[in-house]
Amino acid sequence: MRRTAALAAALALAGCGLHPLYTGGAGGPIAQSLRSVEVAPIPGRDGWLVRNALADRLQHPQGAPAHYRLEVELEDNIAGFGIRSDDAVTRERRTLRARFRLIEAGRGTVVLDATAGSDAGVDVVGSEYATVAAEQTALEHLATEVADQIVSRVALYTARTTGEPAATPQGQ
Repeated sequence: MRRTAALAAALALAGCGLHPLYTGGAGGPIAQSLRSVEVAPIPGRDGWLVRNALADRLQHPQGAPAHYRLEVELEDNIAGFGIRSDDAVTRERRTLRARFRLIEAGRGTVVLDATAGSDAGVDVVGSEYATVAAEQTALEHLATEVADQIVSRVALYTARTTGEPAATPQGQ
């Protein structure tokens, strides 16, 4: 019975038209296209974190010519909510939003203009140091989430323009 159910599920998935986005692994066409994307500097600590996360994922060799340039503008906000009766904030929401543009390096043409973002809750505790540390940890996690979203969108664009079959990655 289990074998029949597994076979039916496998056949159903095979017919849905989904294909792996990163076919061929590190040597595949999508991975090679991602390595041709250079990330422009992004100001601020949040920009440094996002740029490093993008550089880790795109793996553009330093000094190599780039076919694309990725420009990112960030908006980082912390808003308090969860107010106690003495008007003290007990919870914060940290939001990191990015507007990014993929620009064809040779012509300066914007080929992808999109947004990405994520948010995280932070408990406000009696220790100011602990709260600041929690806010910084939240920013680090948000930077990696936003970078993952950006790379997924760039990979999907690359798949569409190179004619590679693509599945929607998780989170899209």
